Order: sequence, then C-alpha cells, then structure tokens
Amino acid sequence: MRISQLAKITGISSRSLRHYEKKGLITASRLDNNYREFDDSMIEAIHTIQLFLNLGLTTDQIKDILYCPEDQWYDKKDEYCEALLQIYETKLNDVIRQKKALDEAQVRLEKQINLMKENRDKWVPVEEDEQ
Repeated sequence: MRISQLAKITGISSRSLRHYEKKGLITASRLDNNYREFDDSMIEAIHTIQLFLNLGLTTDQIKDILYCPEDQWYDKKDEYCEALLQIYETKLNDVIRQKKALDEAQVRLEKQINLMKENRDKWVPVEEDEQ
C-alpha cells in the first residue's frame, strides 16, 4: 500500500510515517516510480510505535525495543544497558500506575451507573427555561 493509504488506515500523517521510516522504525520497498510501498505488517508496527510514543518513549528507545536482539544487549556498553533497563522499568511502573488509576475509575463509574439506574424512578424531570 502507498503512504497515503497507510496514513488513512492508521490515522498517522504521511510526514510522521516518513519520519518513522527515516528513524528505522518502519520499512518500505520502492516501486519503479520511486513511490514507497508498505506491506500490511506496518499497520501493527505503527500501532505499537504509537503506543510507545504515548508512554513517553523516544523513537530511538522504541527502535531499541523493537529491533535490538537479545544477543546484542551484551555487546553494548554496560552503562547503555543499565540506562535502557532503567528506562524500561520506569515506563513499566508508569503503565502499572496508569492501569491502576483506570481500574479505579472503572469501578467508580460502574458503581455510579448502577446507583443511578437503581434510582432512575426517583429522578425529577428538569423543565426547560421559558423564553
């Protein structure tokens, strides 16, 4: 699919998709007319990239997560691996906190909805203001 189709399907601008490609997060082949051609697997990749961006990761960090094979962890400097591990742990803790907050909000909303439904017969109609 062409970049415009991918942008429409994912809701991500063509400019952002070109940026992701430049950063090595997604790949495209080139047609004879030099247009980019993306395969369907890029849709899921873009959703994953968006998820990580929304968690506050940089594109470089996302690239490390998506494309850094385990055996390369040991080939890099210890400081790099330690820093990357700390970033992952911090982000995981953020996700856990956000999930807990969402779970609590869900419980409160469910209770409020049930309470309102149980007391629906006691609602007093609001009269429209006379003009």
